[in-house]
Amino acid sequence: MRLHRLDITAFGPFGASQSVDFDDLSAAGLFLLHGPTGAGKTSVLDAVCYALYGSVPGARQGSGQGMTLRSDHAAPGTRTEVRLELTVAGRRLEITRQPPWERLKLRGKGTTVDKAQTWLREYDPTTRAWKDLSRSHQEIGEEITQLLGMSREQFCQVVLLPQGDFARFLRADAEARGKLLGRLFDTRRFAEVEKRLAERRRATEAQVREGDAALLADAHRMQQAAGDTMELPELAPGEPGLAEAVLEAAAVARATARELLTIADRRLTAAESARAATGRELADARELDRLQRRFAEARERAARLAERSDAHRAAQERMERARKAEAVAPALELRDVADSEHRRAAAAEARARALLPQALADAGAAPLAAAARRAAEELGGLESARRAERRLAALVEERAGLDRQERADEEVRQEAETWLADWETVRTGLQSRVDSAQEAATRAEQLAVQRDPARRRLTAARQRDRLTDDTETARQRALAAAEDAVEARAHWLDLKEQRLHGIAAELAANLTDGTPCAVCGATQHPAPARKTAGHVDREAEERALTAYQTADELRAQAERHLGAVREALAAATAEAGDTPTAQLAEEAEELDGAYTRARATASGLHAAQEELRRAEGEREQRVAAQQQAAVRSASRVAGRDRLEREQALLEEELTRARGTAESVTARAAQLERRAALLTDAADTARAAEDTAQRLKDADARLSDAAFRAGFDTPADAAAALLDDTAHRELQRRLDAWQTEDAAVRAVLAEADTADAARRPPADLTAAEQAAADADRRLREASSARDAADRCRAELDRLSAHAATSVRRLAPLREEYTRVARLASLAAGTSADNERRMRLESYVLAARLEQVAAAATARLLRMSSGRYTLVHSDDRSGRGRSGLGLHVVDAWTGRERDTATLSGGETFFASLALALGLADVVTDEAGGVRLDTLFIDEGFGSLDDQTLDEVLDVLDALRERDRSVGIVSHVPDLRRRIHAQLEVVKGRSGSVLRQRGAG
Repeated sequence: MRLHRLDITAFGPFGASQSVDFDDLSAAGLFLLHGPTGAGKTSVLDAVCYALYGSVPGARQGSGQGMTLRSDHAAPGTRTEVRLELTVAGRRLEITRQPPWERLKLRGKGTTVDKAQTWLREYDPTTRAWKDLSRSHQEIGEEITQLLGMSREQFCQVVLLPQGDFARFLRADAEARGKLLGRLFDTRRFAEVEKRLAERRRATEAQVREGDAALLADAHRMQQAAGDTMELPELAPGEPGLAEAVLEAAAVARATARELLTIADRRLTAAESARAATGRELADARELDRLQRRFAEARERAARLAERSDAHRAAQERMERARKAEAVAPALELRDVADSEHRRAAAAEARARALLPQALADAGAAPLAAAARRAAEELGGLESARRAERRLAALVEERAGLDRQERADEEVRQEAETWLADWETVRTGLQSRVDSAQEAATRAEQLAVQRDPARRRLTAARQRDRLTDDTETARQRALAAAEDAVEARAHWLDLKEQRLHGIAAELAANLTDGTPCAVCGATQHPAPARKTAGHVDREAEERALTAYQTADELRAQAERHLGAVREALAAATAEAGDTPTAQLAEEAEELDGAYTRARATASGLHAAQEELRRAEGEREQRVAAQQQAAVRSASRVAGRDRLEREQALLEEELTRARGTAESVTARAAQLERRAALLTDAADTARAAEDTAQRLKDADARLSDAAFRAGFDTPADAAAALLDDTAHRELQRRLDAWQTEDAAVRAVLAEADTADAARRPPADLTAAEQAAADADRRLREASSARDAADRCRAELDRLSAHAATSVRRLAPLREEYTRVARLASLAAGTSADNERRMRLESYVLAARLEQVAAAATARLLRMSSGRYTLVHSDDRSGRGRSGLGLHVVDAWTGRERDTATLSGGETFFASLALALGLADVVTDEAGGVRLDTLFIDEGFGSLDDQTLDEVLDVLDALRERDRSVGIVSHVPDLRRRIHAQLEVVKGRSGSVLRQRGAG
């Protein structure tokens, strides 16, 4: 950058127009800007700065949008104006600036404020004319800043070297140096990096804390599930090691829960064993009680039989007498027959003899009577045989009935034994079905709890897959929209630039002679600009702007849509994790299948329990039927023995009575026919004389039969006879007594019953209480086991959820660790940052090191090789390190702080530092050449020799075709420097006087 000309009007202390020809001053390479204090030397430099940047350095800008820049000495109608002509980046430009101006109104009273105006023109060597570029404050400011490559602050430090500032810089601490260097080198981007890292650290820390809070919530739920067996880590969310501590505590809690479940299983097994033992003891007690009651009942029945023993013996004797009387009954009947035959004998003798066999046809009455008597007697004996034959048939039928009953009871016992033999197997199978159904019901409940999270994860995974494609599509659309917006903006800016280039023609189109120009105010328009081909008017620019705004809105909409899709994708990914959708679908399908199978198995619980209860009822019925059949069988033994004895007697009697006949009936029929014929023949033969004899004989036979039967008289025999009803009733009583006696004897003969009777009475109450206690303990153990299993399942579920959360948080935690380390390192608080240097300080330290190196080259010449500036990154006090600046004294070989330099040493050290800073900033600005520099004050503190050396250094700058302006009021400099710009102050304002090198 080289300054050519500066025109000042009504600016600062200059009331009138003043001009400075920098080309003339710069011809010698070194010129002096001098004048008395307060004349306005600095105002010349402020004018240069104002022309370039629209403001002056520091507090001199004041307030009021630059209205304080106006000179108090200026005429009321003169407007403040600064015009600067310079060459920068190979382009020769002219900048004209007018600050806001408060003037009198053209009409009426009062004042009005004209807005600030700015013009930028460029000299075209081809046409040798100035070309208007812009009148926009913003565009001109951006253009100058871009061409110079430095801000106003950098320009004031590099081109307008204020020695006082650099002297303070030498004595300042690290913080003050950092502020100055930060303004010069614009390290705000590094501070922004620190800020962004800190914000990123806080954001990731908040996310980690949120994740850790959720993890601690899971830990609290696990602690609630585990009770007092789990201790939570004493760590807050975000602290290192929290996830590992929670997982470790969860592992300990799960191990403890499994141990408690094992203990509960063992207690349940012990309770089941105790319940089985008490059940067996209760069954034994009940059986002992039953046998003891059975024995007592048998003893009571035996006592009652003993009380009726006399009556039983009397009944037996009565039955025996009746049986004996039955042998006398035929004789009684024969007596009646003899009497009857005596009355019919005479009439029937002829008929009877005619019917007699040939051998007896001629027999006398006596032989016939004897033969008839013998036949009658034999027939009388067969009557008893007839009754015996009927009784024998009844006995056979009765015994057949007993046999049928015995077979029926035997079938009952066999069926019961066969059924009871398989009872344990049947009961075990039914109980197994009940247990399986109960386990399936529990498993179905557990699976039902697992199904909903699995379904949500599957839904989220499907949404994640869909959103992944949607995200890519949205990203492509957003990228396309951004490209369209960039192209639309570039098109709009191109049209705008073309319009600005042709704005003169657009303004000229509205000019008419006699009408003032809106730009220059002239009423004559000798050569108005003409529109060229392709001229861009306002409508075209506005259409391009509208297209750009539409494209930018579409871009914003696309980016918002992309953000929404990404947020939805992040939410779905957080819910589903990285597990593939197919795997989640398979897991969900497996859970559904397992749940369906468990529900199907559990649905048979009620039926299995009912079937078990029916089987137990049937067992009790079969045991009772078996016992009753055994009792009936024992009672039939005595009856069968009695029937067998009676049958043997009757068969012996019938054998004698049948003779050669097939049966007693056939024999009786033969005898009846023979006796009838003989009797009829005898009766008819003997007629009436035999009647009396026959009666007598009948009586004799009756008496003989009664005697043989054991009766004293026939009357006793007749009295002893029983009819059939009385005989059956007496026989029933005798049979009942024998049956009861046999049953009692059978019970009393049972070994287990007798053994039970000898044992102490059964304590059913104690056994039932013990069984009830065992049942209660079994229920308690089962409940404890179920609670332990639920605790274990809940801990497993929560631990799995916590492990999933830890895995999901692992990348975020790693990012937080990385970002926190970078943020701490950039902020200078990390232990790895040994010198506690912030990132911005580190960059500034590098710049300061470059500045110190560049300044040392000139400082060595100014100090005759004595002093060297070095950068130090040592810490000062408790502050951060990196911006220390020391001076090395070659005479002593010691390194000391720059604050220890004397006044003159401080001046040329600060001058060297300023020049070195100018070189570094110039390089930093992209290599823009600075051909004009100004150095402000400080030369009065130097002795002659040092002043010569400093001037030699400044004069050496001409080797680079630079010009240096020294701002000073030291008289000796006016003698040494011939090219001068003098500022002369007066009552009407200051004026400038210029003297060239010649």
